[in-house]
This record gives sequence, structure tokens and C-alpha cells, in this order.
Amino acid sequence: MARRNDHTREELVALTLNTVKKFLTTHSYHELSLRKIANMIGYVPSTLVNIFGSYNLLLLHTVAQTLDELSADASAVVKRSQDAETALYDLAYCYHDFALRHPHRWQLIFEHNMNGDPLPEWQAQRINAMTNMLEDLLQTLAPQRSASDVLRASRVLWSGVHGITLLSVDDKFFSAEPIDGKELISNLLSHYLSNW
Repeated sequence: MARRNDHTREELVALTLNTVKKFLTTHSYHELSLRKIANMIGYVPSTLVNIFGSYNLLLLHTVAQTLDELSADASAVVKRSQDAETALYDLAYCYHDFALRHPHRWQLIFEHNMNGDPLPEWQAQRINAMTNMLEDLLQTLAPQRSASDVLRASRVLWSGVHGITLLSVDDKFFSAEPIDGKELISNLLSHYLSNW
């Protein structure tokens, strides 16, 4: 077992989160535990509790890093897009593709539960940044729409894209022929936007 002074606090945080992310490249977070993570990095579980506060917060830090990566990818595709409508499609495809590349980490984002504890502000800010990106695009596309209309539309579209992505990741379209999730997303966006 490593001793507490073998790594600085920052090194131990990085080591722990990198180990968890590496594990999640091939396994579900359901297979993780505080004890398992501690064993993988050569520390005792109490050291991780001292560093992160709880196992729940350790997982939340993993979620935060995943959201940071998704946000960086999303910002890059939106900036490269030629207009707001193209950016909206690109953002949705980016979300879908990220989930397919990192299914276990993506799953953790939506299945992680604070178990009654308040969501830390640093995590709420990450979530707001992602939803604001979508709302800004919709407001640009329809400047005459109220903030309430934009908010509602953003949640409808996000819910639809999320559902399609979830079915793509889990391969649960239950169809004899292959179904391309991105085609479904394109269909959803084009129909919704033409009626909105």
C-alpha cells in the first residue's frame, strides 16, 4: 500500500480520477466501489474519503471531468459550424458520438445520484453551461421566441436527442435492420424546427 505522503493531494486526485476513467473505458461504474478504486491505486479507502469527502463525491468528480470533455467537444463543433442551424445539428451529433465513444462514462453522468445531498455549485455550473449552449442556438434561430419558449424547446430537443442516444448506446432499437441514431436525430431536429 502506498503511504499518504507518496503523492501530493493534487497527484492523488489526478491518479484516482484517471484510474476511474480508464476503468470506465471497458467496464460499467456498477462494477466499481471505493475499496476497488483504492486497491487499484494502492491506497486505503479512508484516504480517498479524506481527499474527496465521500465515494459519491469521487464519482461526481469523474462526472465533472466527463462533462468538461463533452463541453469542450461541443464548443469546438459549434464554433466550426457555419450558422446556428448547422451548429444545432452538429451539437446533437457531437452528443451522440461522445456517448458512443465513452458509453460507461456517459452512463455515469445520468445515473449518478446525489442521494439527497445538494448538487455542488461547481457541478451545477457545468450543467448550465451545456444547456445554455443549446438555448443560445435556439434563441439565435428564433429571436422572436420568449425565453420560456426557448427553454421548453431546448428541453424537448435535448430529451429527444438523449433518448435516441440512449437507445443507440444500448443498441435497443429492436429493429431487424440497422438504425442510425444520427439519422433519427436529424429527422427529429428537422421536423421539430420546421414546426417551431
